[in-house]
Amino acid sequence: MTVSRILDQKGWKVFTIHPTAALQAVIAALAEHHVGVLVVSETGRDVAGIISERDVIRALARDATAATSLTAADVMTHGVATCSPDDPESDVMERMTVAGVRHLPVLTAGRLTGIVSIRDVVKLRLEKIEEMMRAIRHEAEQAVAHLPHA
Repeated sequence: MTVSRILDQKGWKVFTIHPTAALQAVIAALAEHHVGVLVVSETGRDVAGIISERDVIRALARDATAATSLTAADVMTHGVATCSPDDPESDVMERMTVAGVRHLPVLTAGRLTGIVSIRDVVKLRLEKIEEMMRAIRHEAEQAVAHLPHA
C-alpha cells in the first residue's frame, strides 16, 4: 500500500501558511482547519518548514509576551522529512520513526500535494490487518466446509 492510497481515502488537501504570518495567524489557522500542523510555504506548493501545535506551545512557554511578535518562520521546524505518493506506508512509518515526527508533507515532482500523519498510516495498517483476518477466516471456513463429515 502506498501514500497515494492513504491520500485517496483521506483527501489530498493540505493547509499551508506563509513564513511571514504572525504566530496568532498560525494559531487561528490551526483552529480553523482543525489540524495539528501547517506546512510553511511561500507559494503553497513549496515546503519551507512545518509548524505544529507543539511548536506554538514551546514558543509561548519560552516567552508568551515575546511570542506575539514571532512569525511562522521563527517557530517552524526546518529540514522537514517528506515522502512521495508512491512510497509504501512501511517506508513512511520508518521515516516518521527515525525523524521523530508525526506528519510528512507529500511531494510530487518537488511540489507539495498532500500530507500524511502517523494516524493515517496506522489506520491503513489496521485496515490491512482486518483484510488479512477476513481472508484467513474465509479460508478456514472453506477448509472446514470441505472436510469429510464423520
